[in-house]
Amino acid sequence: MIIAALERIGESFRVMLWEQAKEHGLSPIQVQSILFLHTHDESKATVTYLSKEFNVTKATMSDVVKVLSEKKLLVKKDNPADTRAQVLKLTALGKKMASATGGFANNYLRYLEPLSDRQKTSLKTVLLDMIYNLYKDGIITMQRMCFTCVHYATANNKPFCNLLQITLTPDHLRLDCPEHVQQVG
Repeated sequence: MIIAALERIGESFRVMLWEQAKEHGLSPIQVQSILFLHTHDESKATVTYLSKEFNVTKATMSDVVKVLSEKKLLVKKDNPADTRAQVLKLTALGKKMASATGGFANNYLRYLEPLSDRQKTSLKTVLLDMIYNLYKDGIITMQRMCFTCVHYATANNKPFCNLLQITLTPDHLRLDCPEHVQQVG
């Protein structure tokens, strides 16, 4: 029953994403790419990074970028840090599109609102553990979560962030940390 419930939630996400994409003449992966570029820094704005983020081939992501570029939603700029790669930047139109499409997932907020704080914390903890285990098993790739970060440690048998110098309570655990540095190995 849990697997069926997760499948239905995943399906609802795909339906909402697809509806939003259609409304704006885009594909779901194009919307996801625009939203990602809008909410992440330049170091993650490359075809290679996006292909890992969305678990697609570089060729597929190159096609996505080509279409978004043709639609004047993004431009490719030379990467000062790596002359072999280009940085992807949203245009003004791309930023406007990100704002217009970004709210589709907010529909979930009304379903989470009635939950108690304790239920929300439990749900978050279960989901983070599942995501981490899926990552460890190689089913999903890019994860910028506390559990995969070099700054993550345990102190007194409690999760701890060495960068922020805080104990990581469930409220502090992050799924998409801007300071994340991937553990090697």
